[in-house]
Amino acid sequence: MSDVTIIIVNYNAGNKLACAVASVLECQAVKEILVVDNASKDDSLKAVFEIARSDGRISILQNSKNEGFAAACNRGMKAAKGDYLMILNPDCVVEAGAIETLLGVMQQNPDVGMAGPLLLNPDGTEQAGGRRAVPTPWRSFVRAFGMSSLQERYPKLFSDFILHHDPLPDRPVEVEAISGACMVVSQQAVDQIGMMDDQYFLHCEDLDWCMRFRIQGLKILFVPASRVVHTKGGCSKNRVVFIEWQKHKGMMRFYKKFFRHQYPGVLLWLVGAGVWLRFGMVAARHGVFSISVLLWGKSEQ
Repeated sequence: MSDVTIIIVNYNAGNKLACAVASVLECQAVKEILVVDNASKDDSLKAVFEIARSDGRISILQNSKNEGFAAACNRGMKAAKGDYLMILNPDCVVEAGAIETLLGVMQQNPDVGMAGPLLLNPDGTEQAGGRRAVPTPWRSFVRAFGMSSLQERYPKLFSDFILHHDPLPDRPVEVEAISGACMVVSQQAVDQIGMMDDQYFLHCEDLDWCMRFRIQGLKILFVPASRVVHTKGGCSKNRVVFIEWQKHKGMMRFYKKFFRHQYPGVLLWLVGAGVWLRFGMVAARHGVFSISVLLWGKSEQ
């Protein structure tokens, strides 16, 4: 089995980072583990430094500032030596055999450039986003205005882009996109397609990469026999508005980059308006909540 480089981008992940690192150490195919730290301010690296003393496969690359997820992934990819690269979130735990399963599927299918596992919530349910269709402007419009309920009658017109409610397949299946929380790509594919677009700071860079892979004719597989537990939001729970800003900003970049010449301007305008309206509502709700917590705390003193 070919070697794989694990690339983990860390930003204040706490003790979850060490758990993620420990979960991949038993895999014999792991050539190296590159932890790219985006100027974390917590003690998340401390335990990893301790583990690295007894396992020479672990290297820690420290950025002087938070460069964003895509840029940090790219730094890891530039340093990687494996035939395959696994992008892994620090709040993931890889189950035994998951990496070997993904590598085996990719080696058996040379036209596959990227593969992703079954992402699980801590309670064992399938997590949204592990397998999905591309959220085109029309699909986003359908979802935003609640029209996806019509997909049973008109599946081609009103289909949703989130697929985790569909029956779980019993074998690897081709999908349009997987999650950047855990994805395996071949080094050969990266040489062909290029690395992530680092103009995305956080969110949507994985969708962008999936689009570019498919445009170049490389398949993306969802592999349900490979299982990874993902605790979402471990690095971002204290930065809700900032994360939402980056998410909505990234989605607008994604739309403009791939769909501006395929959709009527009025539809893109409506989708854009919906994107920023949603951000405004999220920001306002979080602001009200924060003020309420502050006032409640003062009243208790």
